[in-house]
Amino acid sequence: MADITDAKEGSFRWKLAHWVDSPRIRYSILGLIVLNALTLGLSTSDRVSAVIGPVLSVFDNIVLWIFVAEMVAKLVGYGLKHFFKSPWNIFDLVIVSIGLLPTSANLSVLRALRVIRAMRLLSVVPQLRSVIRALLEALPGMGAVIILLFIVYYIFAVMTTMLYGDTFPQWFGTIGESLYSLFQIMTLESWSMGIVRPVMEVYPWAWLLFVPFIVATSFAVLNLFIGILVNTMQAAVEEAQDLELERILKMVTDSNAQTRAELAEIKALLKERG
Repeated sequence: MADITDAKEGSFRWKLAHWVDSPRIRYSILGLIVLNALTLGLSTSDRVSAVIGPVLSVFDNIVLWIFVAEMVAKLVGYGLKHFFKSPWNIFDLVIVSIGLLPTSANLSVLRALRVIRAMRLLSVVPQLRSVIRALLEALPGMGAVIILLFIVYYIFAVMTTMLYGDTFPQWFGTIGESLYSLFQIMTLESWSMGIVRPVMEVYPWAWLLFVPFIVATSFAVLNLFIGILVNTMQAAVEEAQDLELERILKMVTDSNAQTRAELAEIKALLKERG
């Protein structure tokens, strides 16, 4: 907490920064985020809105302005340099700013964006921060898997369009329709009775194409995603453990050094008295 602000220790800004970063305030904000997410969900019910709709609206506005006050306190206390140094502060600022957009009847989409405030849980809960950090670190490895998946998709889309496009244009009439149908098959959503079996009634050997596609995408390529994420998160956990171990070792080393210095002073005093 010592490096969260550029203000002089003991000043108003220094006290404000440490107050807004205190566990009491952070847990209070966490509780408001969860409660606000629940009330936004309740507001989608016509029955609930008819009974306590105005109360929910007032509470939503109060929570919004509390979040605005929190952002202002952080901007003042941390200072612009330290505030924008943290990506999570920028994330919170964007989320809160979205809540300030007009919410008239003609802008119903912007009204729906109010629920995005629940995403502030990602920045408030440290465990969720670790998950997001692991996902971002896994993106380079996932990019290679995505390219591989696209190649497999494209090959099978061309094949199914050429083989079944004339007979089943609703599924394989164009490359785009083939890609969408193959995506449905990959997710195993009504793939057999909905698409593959009707195709097999005309082309009995069609399973020789669809079964390898399912194996290659659903069971092989997607498992690569899971493997990359697991490895990245494991590496993040090990890194956090190493940092904690280094911190403990440093504390022990500093303590030992201080103890040795005190012992040396005691010995020196004893020699002088002796």
